[in-house]
Amino acid sequence: MEKQPRLLSSQFLLKSRVFEVTLNRSLLTWKEIQTKKKRVSGGAHNTFKVGFCLAKVLCRKRQESGSYCVPVSEIVAVRETDVDSRTKDERRWQKMSQRTTEGYPYAFTVSYVERARQHRWRCSDVTFHCSDSALCLQWIQSIREQLALLTSRPKHLLVYINPYGGKQQGKRIYEEKVAPLFSRASISTDVIVTEYANHARDHLLKGADLKKYDGVVCVGGDGMFSEIIHGLISRTQRDAGVDQNRPEQKLVPCGLRIGIIPAGSTDCISYATVGINDPVTSALHIIVGDSQPLDVCSVHHNNTFLRYSVSLLGYGFYGDVLTDSERKRWMGPARYDFSGFKTFLTHHYYEGTISFLPATNILGTPRDKTRCRAGCYICQHNGQLFSEDGQPYKSDEDTFHSEYGSDWRVIRGKFLAINAASMSCACPRSPKGLSPSAHLADGTTDLILVRKCSRINFLRHLLRHTNKDDQFDLSFVEVHRVRRFRFIPKYCGGDLELDLREGVRGHELGLFGHICRDHPACGCAPVNSSWNCDGEILSHAAIEVGVHCQLIRLFARGIEEQPVFDDPCVPSVI
Repeated sequence: MEKQPRLLSSQFLLKSRVFEVTLNRSLLTWKEIQTKKKRVSGGAHNTFKVGFCLAKVLCRKRQESGSYCVPVSEIVAVRETDVDSRTKDERRWQKMSQRTTEGYPYAFTVSYVERARQHRWRCSDVTFHCSDSALCLQWIQSIREQLALLTSRPKHLLVYINPYGGKQQGKRIYEEKVAPLFSRASISTDVIVTEYANHARDHLLKGADLKKYDGVVCVGGDGMFSEIIHGLISRTQRDAGVDQNRPEQKLVPCGLRIGIIPAGSTDCISYATVGINDPVTSALHIIVGDSQPLDVCSVHHNNTFLRYSVSLLGYGFYGDVLTDSERKRWMGPARYDFSGFKTFLTHHYYEGTISFLPATNILGTPRDKTRCRAGCYICQHNGQLFSEDGQPYKSDEDTFHSEYGSDWRVIRGKFLAINAASMSCACPRSPKGLSPSAHLADGTTDLILVRKCSRINFLRHLLRHTNKDDQFDLSFVEVHRVRRFRFIPKYCGGDLELDLREGVRGHELGLFGHICRDHPACGCAPVNSSWNCDGEILSHAAIEVGVHCQLIRLFARGIEEQPVFDDPCVPSVI
């Protein structure tokens, strides 16, 4: 890698020690100038605020060397500092080093991203003292010029806050943790506190002047994020003249990035794209202008658009859990545990036909143990492959519409669960997620079929989501990486038109089927489940699903590998 030329290099005072500070186009570095007299009590632990470090030995070596650097792309802001105005903590230091700082009456502070444990980011400050006012202003101006060259950073954002989601802390989280960071980074915002369900979606569709903004931010949970993507994608397709009701239609990617400030119950999207559901971490990803593409599934019934999905489509177990929990909203988040236990005990299975178009000639399989991480090569390769293809699916109309085309596979059976995971769906309770090797932006979804089995075996499958065992290594579980799939329940009821179009004939409910459907209190097993689409219940059991590769982009970069603290470009102590 070619070494960047220096823009500035000066000697500054940093907490009573002299440092050589250098700025080039990619890095801000500072290295302590060693003196002959060895400092016994003035080590890094006394003169610096200690940040958390995974590797203490490596961290200690770096402290002793006194060398640090920060990528310019991860500098949040720079500001002139009034040396005479001190916080209470700083006054104690001032008494100890007043004589030392008398010759350095000017100072500037750099705010930057500092990495901590479990993918958490923090905004840290380092203040440099200098003796010359002009030099101080020159450094501030030069750093700001370098930040201005980072065109991916947002300047004006549209923010939607859901005050009711999760623990109803969205407004407080934004005002106390996020807004001050946006202000420090000179990001202006227009804030809308939503007042009813789908308020954000409707505003994006009808009232928002999107040309004014560099991105849209939602403060809430996965449900709020779903509102945002439905409004933004639908607005983009409408402006481009694209008919969303056509399942085979290629959709136009959205131009604005979406930021998520997690304030919900599960925050599955934040876990999959950042690695943690921390508001400060997500805000910093927005500030530095990160960009992570994300696949979106479109769900149709009988040539009618139903919803978009980015994480989980679940029929059977997960559909029944959501349906039952909606009747118990008064229980709060505990309703999911109660409904999950109840659904497990009922052990309902559902008959139907699943047909799917396998993803071929791509990198990666659902069981290859490869995790989707920042800069994922599989997402880059497959994304480029599908973008060059020009069509979301095969253009051959006979193959597309035929349930029995040569490229399609058909499976009939009795299923406890049918899940389509477009990402790992990891969360604190399931660290690996439903499909650990699913990718965020490879143009596919992992179709997981759990056939009828005993309660004990199904429990084994569920428990494997919480440990290191392979949840697919069971005889009654199979997983396929697909680009498209359809499901038709055995007892179709109101889905008759779709069944006739797909060539399914003669399905009529018998007498007992009608009785059970009309009188659920009889205790008989229901004939059909419901689809859980990212936490929303779909109104139809027979659906058609297609994956649209990299349809949206988030202010994120994917989950980073755990930082290596002997890397001199990852400050761990300031």
